[in-house]
Amino acid sequence: MYARFCGNVIFPLQEKVKGHRSVSLRKELERTQWLGIRELERLQLLRLKKFLLAAGAYVPYYRALFSRHHFDPENLSSPDELERLPFLTKDLIRENLEGLKSERAGRLVRSNTGGSSGEPLVFYMGRDRVTHDVAAKWRATRWWGVDIGDPEIVLWGSPIELGAQDRLRAWRDRLLRSRLLPAFEMSEARMDEYLRIIRDSRPRMMFGYASAIARLARHARAAGAALTSVGVRVVFTTGETLYPDQRQIIEEVFGAPVANGYGSRDAGFIAHECASGSLHQSFEHILVELVDESGTRVPEGSMGEVVVTHLATADFPLIRYRTGDIAARGTQQCSCGRGLPVWRSVYGRSTDFIHTRSGNAMHALAMIYDVRDRPGVRAFKFIQAEDLAIELQLVAGAELTESGERELLAALARRLGADTPLTITRVERILPEKSGKHRYVVSRASAGRPSSDSRA
Repeated sequence: MYARFCGNVIFPLQEKVKGHRSVSLRKELERTQWLGIRELERLQLLRLKKFLLAAGAYVPYYRALFSRHHFDPENLSSPDELERLPFLTKDLIRENLEGLKSERAGRLVRSNTGGSSGEPLVFYMGRDRVTHDVAAKWRATRWWGVDIGDPEIVLWGSPIELGAQDRLRAWRDRLLRSRLLPAFEMSEARMDEYLRIIRDSRPRMMFGYASAIARLARHARAAGAALTSVGVRVVFTTGETLYPDQRQIIEEVFGAPVANGYGSRDAGFIAHECASGSLHQSFEHILVELVDESGTRVPEGSMGEVVVTHLATADFPLIRYRTGDIAARGTQQCSCGRGLPVWRSVYGRSTDFIHTRSGNAMHALAMIYDVRDRPGVRAFKFIQAEDLAIELQLVAGAELTESGERELLAALARRLGADTPLTITRVERILPEKSGKHRYVVSRASAGRPSSDSRA
């Protein structure tokens, strides 16, 4: 009853005060998710055309861009025609920050990405963008039989969220029964405290970085802490790649399924996993292209870089925005019956790939399992420099002998080839990124992308 009170009274009141229409939009999304793909495509095209007309009329950057490319949204008949426009990149956003603001924009909220793999990106969000992200996440939460107001533990580390914990927000979280546990510092003592909080609060759902929740699950197993009877119904992971071994240990320790979500602060809430195991795109307001390194669209089912056009960003439009993420779409409809397109896999950021000097690119998984299963390895991180040289940082015990280290080096060298330098450095600790995430691979190597049209 209290959860229903939160979902029907407290949260809607909060959204109304903020000027968001999340409640009505969530209900609309719960209706449209059952439409067939052809109906969804027609709906998306209508919204795309309206969005582009507004961008061309009221956004200085796009007014000039459309004119230069002789692009008239009024004549748009297919999303494929967007290919006539150049991509939007992080560098272009930095260069045209003011020109990307709509002349009709209301109150804009300044936001930024963490910049864990480079320079942070500053951009702006209007109310409509925030409303759509909240409604899409809310819809996906309800797919799992949980709702706003159910007890929740959030293991998160973004400075934006943690810096916003003022008195008003703290009271709101108490009312909605959401408890934030910082992912910045996860010492053994701190994780012991987190396990006590979880046992005492008996959350119905957990939400956080895959690496942070998996780390807590491994600590719980090592400490012999029983959590399967706590009452967690689902664990939502997002913000980074979810690896199979992470999913497995989280589900075993908490006795609940993992629901993986895919999105980012800049690109929006893009896709979420349903209880049938499919990752569904938020198709009603997010158009996605998958392209190869040359910018050419890849065949259906193939792996490519995610390029997003977010139809709820009229105040600060993101049109053909290159996210740097790598994914592949599925080719079959989900058994859950929703018409929302299915993604086969999200492989992570392009910086999760290792590049060899012979021209190959391999996903982090190809390297991770060679290291993770070695005796004595406590933690590790691959760091690839711009010249493609790789340093493997290792936190390891005495079980990893010198001969074992040489064997590891030889195994990795066989994967990489003799032309890609690789060294191992033993360290006492591997620090998380500023966001609180723990990344296995950080590659600063160029992915060989083509230059973009940077004129405005």
